[in-house]
Amino acid sequence: MSDKNYLDREDYEEPACLLCMDREKKDEAPVTRIDVGRVLKKLDEHFAKNDYEAAKRHLNFWLTEARFGNDEEGELIIRNEMMGLFRKIGEKENAYEALENAINLLDKLSLEGTEIYGTTYLNAATVLKAFGEPERSIDFFAKALSSYEKRLDRGDAKFAGLYNNMALTLVDLGRFDEAFRCYEDAKNIMSEIPGGSLDEAITYLNMADAYEKRDGLEKAAEEINDCLEKAESLLNNEALEKNGYYAFVMEKCAPTFRYYGWFAFADEIEERAKEIYERA
Repeated sequence: MSDKNYLDREDYEEPACLLCMDREKKDEAPVTRIDVGRVLKKLDEHFAKNDYEAAKRHLNFWLTEARFGNDEEGELIIRNEMMGLFRKIGEKENAYEALENAINLLDKLSLEGTEIYGTTYLNAATVLKAFGEPERSIDFFAKALSSYEKRLDRGDAKFAGLYNNMALTLVDLGRFDEAFRCYEDAKNIMSEIPGGSLDEAITYLNMADAYEKRDGLEKAAEEINDCLEKAESLLNNEALEKNGYYAFVMEKCAPTFRYYGWFAFADEIEERAKEIYERA
């Protein structure tokens, strides 16, 4: 099962308001800030339609606006979004460019110890994992975890996203005990959060893959089936909002169910995603 691929919008926002920081000095160029709320809302609309080309054009436009207006905080938000988008569509060069610029902005703005610092390193870590650099990725995950531990309650959903993605890299590195501890932490957090069923289901599917990688398909059959049953139940939660993220999760979970022989359910959830995208 692949990782979540993008974080929730609130994962990019500082409670203390990164975007409201008045950093301008008299001898610095004036800053014209982009409307980040507007940018992210429109980006969500593109994602809801599965229109990644439109999302790419949208982010490139607002990146230019942020840079023209000397809005480095706004640029950092755009670079974070770009990491997620380019990772998702497999554009390695663009993803790495966004990564390097985002990390440079963290240093330039002296943001170490903030929530956005942790989120940026989390996004960077998932880029590195996606493009085959697990050793470097795990170091970035450690930076993200350290930053979150300084700022967030341990039951915050952002920790679940970090643990889930970090575990994928630990599996790649063959560090299975640590990976399963991360998965347990992730699903324990999401089970207590309203609307957390989708992410909890993803965790169970990731665990199924980890069992197979550690023990082999035949030996791990019982554990894998248990994970699939729990994921199926969570994805069938009628209380879930049928929005773009719901469709995204259904689409991404389907190949895992199909791989393990759950063909009918894979077809069903792919159809759910298709119907949502067509309505958007």
